[in-house]
Amino acid sequence: MFKVVVKKIKGFCCLPLSRKVQYLKVLYFKIKGIVIYRYLFKNFGRGSIVSSPLFMSYEAIEIGERVLISWHARIETINSYANEKFAPSIIIDDGVIIEQRCHITAAGKLVIGANSLISYDVMIQDTDHNYQDLELPVNQQPISVSQTTIGENCFIGSGAKINAGTTLGKHCIVGAGAVVRGSFPDYCVIVGIPGKIIKRFNVETQSWDKTDVKGRFLAKNYNDI
Repeated sequence: MFKVVVKKIKGFCCLPLSRKVQYLKVLYFKIKGIVIYRYLFKNFGRGSIVSSPLFMSYEAIEIGERVLISWHARIETINSYANEKFAPSIIIDDGVIIEQRCHITAAGKLVIGANSLISYDVMIQDTDHNYQDLELPVNQQPISVSQTTIGENCFIGSGAKINAGTTLGKHCIVGAGAVVRGSFPDYCVIVGIPGKIIKRFNVETQSWDKTDVKGRFLAKNYNDI
């Protein structure tokens, strides 16, 4: 045990200044997780880190093990709106990484699958504002809730918007800046506004092949994207 401690101290001393500062910040947030966050969150798994959030609905969020939530995240639930009550929950499974300034909102049950990577400035929500009543401002009209789920091992690029009613299968890749709504199968690449499938993993060819927007493989595949 003593040798392990000495080795860690020596390794720390060999780091450049910027990495020393980073290491100490990570250590601080790990301790904060053990001492404080595990009592605030509905569940807070071992080895998880939450760095300086803007806002958290602690009581309705379940965080698995080895989760990293970076700076200035806003992860919130809606319990009531326009005289309607909700029973929200947000489940962030093991190994998920959420980068800076992400905004996640749920009035239902919103799940982010294990080992998914959510890049910076991403928005994920399961709610939409109604707007049909012309006599009421939009922010005074009821909201609608649609099941939203991110599968395991997904990657969501920076600035992407995952709208209410979206289901991503396993290992889906969402391009930077994409605006996504709908149901998408396992192993697909989604880009654009609105988000469309451009590639899927083809079990027969064992490669990522081009598709049409409905995910059907093209007769000729040019893997140049």
